[in-house]
Amino acid sequence: MQKVLVLIGPTASGKSALAVRLAKRLHGEVISADSRQVYKGLDIGTGKITKREMRGVKHYLLDVASAKRTFTANDFIHLGEKAIAQVASRGKLPIISGGTGFYIDALLGEITLADVPPNKKLRKKLRKKSAAELFEMLKVKHPERAKTVDKHNPVRLIRALEIAAAKKKTPSISGKEYDVFWIGIAPDKRMLREKIHKRLLARMKIGMVKEAERLHKAGLSWKRMEELGLEYRYLAFYLQRKITKEEMLEQLENKIWQYSKRQMTYWQRNRKIHWFNSSEEVLSWMKERF
Repeated sequence: MQKVLVLIGPTASGKSALAVRLAKRLHGEVISADSRQVYKGLDIGTGKITKREMRGVKHYLLDVASAKRTFTANDFIHLGEKAIAQVASRGKLPIISGGTGFYIDALLGEITLADVPPNKKLRKKLRKKSAAELFEMLKVKHPERAKTVDKHNPVRLIRALEIAAAKKKTPSISGKEYDVFWIGIAPDKRMLREKIHKRLLARMKIGMVKEAERLHKAGLSWKRMEELGLEYRYLAFYLQRKITKEEMLEQLENKIWQYSKRQMTYWQRNRKIHWFNSSEEVLSWMKERF
């Protein structure tokens, strides 16, 4: 089976920089597993790695979709399998790095996705409901999925309800089999909270607000921006003058912190992950074995 290295962890834990260092050491290339970095133009808000930060390491699954349309886990499986094959064909190690656990598990066959076609009638009906209402419906219709879904993301909630509502059994989409080695980076809570705070301020300084303004002027609706979640949701609120700049920063930092905790809760079920507190711990451990 094809060998694959997976690097996971909560937001702001330093995965992107570590993935580059591991790729340099292990003769690898990086496949991004971030549900928002797939979108073109969502750069500063998502913390997308820059060309300079890549240090010559080839990256895949960045900027592969328009932010105006929904990119699904099925899309990720399709493109992810192609990326793994492409990296392997170049004689290099595929390194999957990101914080979207659902995408990674789907790609690597840890979970299977129902191949349920879009139900336009149901979607139209569900779009009239709030995220809170959709989440309550999902808890009844599909309790297990409700434990892992982003309860603030109406797009994900509607898709989950769409799958739960499918009347007949449909084929499942599952990833191919791989020989996977899992690495997790999880700084202590105090340090991670401080990293989240500093990173948010740094993104504001380099133009996160202006990026959101450009996206809206280019045709990205406020509604769609809110659907994209976290930074873009609160930037949309701020630019529509629904909240002040101070409220935006305070609320957004809290939401990012809550998101990081949900990420860690999701990964706790995977006993294959080798956990470390810092990038240096990972590199030291890898040096002893490779």
